[in-house]
Amino acid sequence: MNKNPVFHTSYGAITQELEQMGVKELSIRAISQAVINIRSSKLPDPAKIGNAGSFFKNPSVPAAQFEALKTNFPGIVGYPNPDATVKLAAGWLIEECGWKGFRRGDAGIHAKQALVLVNYGNATGAEIYELSTEIMDSVQNRFGVELEREVNIV
Repeated sequence: MNKNPVFHTSYGAITQELEQMGVKELSIRAISQAVINIRSSKLPDPAKIGNAGSFFKNPSVPAAQFEALKTNFPGIVGYPNPDATVKLAAGWLIEECGWKGFRRGDAGIHAKQALVLVNYGNATGAEIYELSTEIMDSVQNRFGVELEREVNIV
């Protein structure tokens, strides 16, 4: 068993959060707490507002497509995959299409995290689904990237 674990903290804002927490020595517990802090600051509390968490998967595209996207959208967020594809941040794509904080009736997109669709009270499942389809279409039209729902549709 490896007694010196390798910690991967470069994803997202983990390094920044660890610094804000004043962590001097990395540990699984410290990294876990950093992730919890980040998620708590961005995600709505399901006890207060209806949501299913992250609604869309982060899509992967061929590296060449990512490079072409970077030319037109220099701020695009992507992480290399072992299979030579690049995982894109679906939240960034959705936010760039102007959806973050959008609300129609009681169906909307969370103001702090564009990946989270929310029910502000009495939105129907059909309304949430329709909104998700509109989001998927707008990302496809703007970036040529297909989003996939991460939630189970019942």
